[in-house]
Amino acid sequence: MKKLYVVLRRCERAFSAAESYGECRKNHAAREGGYVVDGCREFMAGEEDELKCAACGCHRSFHRIVMQCDQGFCDCGTSFLVRRQ
Repeated sequence: MKKLYVVLRRCERAFSAAESYGECRKNHAAREGGYVVDGCREFMAGEEDELKCAACGCHRSFHRIVMQCDQGFCDCGTSFLVRRQ
């Protein structure tokens, strides 16, 4: 089933978000047909390679993206709303 996203009255100043990276979702047993994750709870950028996690060694793309949203109103009075249907 296809997801539909509806954007109502988009205003650039009304929405700001900071993203961080949560637990690692890399399946280490995919080759054998299983599902095993390593237990890494948060992405920590490595010193040499910023895209590689210092805790588990996986690439940042394997970690779940956590969006911390701050929704508000701008000077024009419109708000930024995203509704999933």
